[in-house]
Amino acid sequence: MSAQFDSPFVVFLLALIAQAIAAFAGDVLGKRAQAFKQGERHDFNTVQAATLTLLALIIGFTFSMAVSRYDQRKALEEAEANAIGTEYLRADLLPADGSSHVRDLLRTYLGLRITFYEQANAHADDEIGQQTARLQEQLWALVASTVASQPTPTAGWQYPA
Repeated sequence: MSAQFDSPFVVFLLALIAQAIAAFAGDVLGKRAQAFKQGERHDFNTVQAATLTLLALIIGFTFSMAVSRYDQRKALEEAEANAIGTEYLRADLLPADGSSHVRDLLRTYLGLRITFYEQANAHADDEIGQQTARLQEQLWALVASTVASQPTPTAGWQYPA
């Protein structure tokens, strides 16, 4: 059932239908209600204004949170893309055979990350996460073995085994 609510169009239609039903019910109940007595109208208007003000604040905070989460996700995607691009360029520092293998692994990694951002399936997220972790381990092992076999002053620190 939750898969049906993944479509914004379906949610919009259901909300529109629910709103139409609520408006109709409010109209029917409003016609049956008694008129306000002396002084009750002022109290009702005060409560109505306060309720609408609170509703506006809730809607405003909701949009603010949604926009900030969108901006944060966009920034994280950009940072990840920059990191992948930097690593792709730094593959030139490896020997030719290691460089081509690192680039192949990075292309596969990039494809997995694009798939992760395009789909919205929780089960697939876990599977992509596992594949991504395996690729990261392969990349690290390849770079660590290359540096261990050809130590240079810039790679003088110890790589974990």
